[in-house]
Amino acid sequence: MRTIGADTGERASGDTRGPVFPQRRRLALRGARRQIARGRAFAREALEDWGWDGRTTSEDALLVVSELLTNANLHADGCHELLLRGGEAFRVEVYDGHGDLRRLAPGTPRLRAPGTPGGYGLLLVRRLADRWGAETIEQGKVVWAEFDADRLRSDRPGRA
Repeated sequence: MRTIGADTGERASGDTRGPVFPQRRRLALRGARRQIARGRAFAREALEDWGWDGRTTSEDALLVVSELLTNANLHADGCHELLLRGGEAFRVEVYDGHGDLRRLAPGTPRLRAPGTPGGYGLLLVRRLADRWGAETIEQGKVVWAEFDADRLRSDRPGRA
């Protein structure tokens, strides 16, 4: 695990209005076993290193990491890469090889038989993260979520 692009002051996706991310960490996961456990441990270490650990909000962020990685494993044949950015916010980006965004429509879980697990993951992401979204990229898509740094420091609860 290593930090990439420290102190670059880079913004995500070329957004001139969004948060600045001076710290980046990238974990290659294509074909790796135990992607979710590895990604969660990688994110926990980043949160600790950046001083955002030990709070309920950091646990929420780790849950979102797990959920996004789980979705990539279940619906997109696995995660290719996990990118974490730190600065004015903590940004989680999960890259996979499927560019179909139709399954990511926010708000309505897929109807399932009573007692059947699943279908609520992105509702959870939407509720816990300050912002989230998805974008197509050249070879698939990236699903991302952000937690404001002030919220991570203060342990202020997310949206209700």
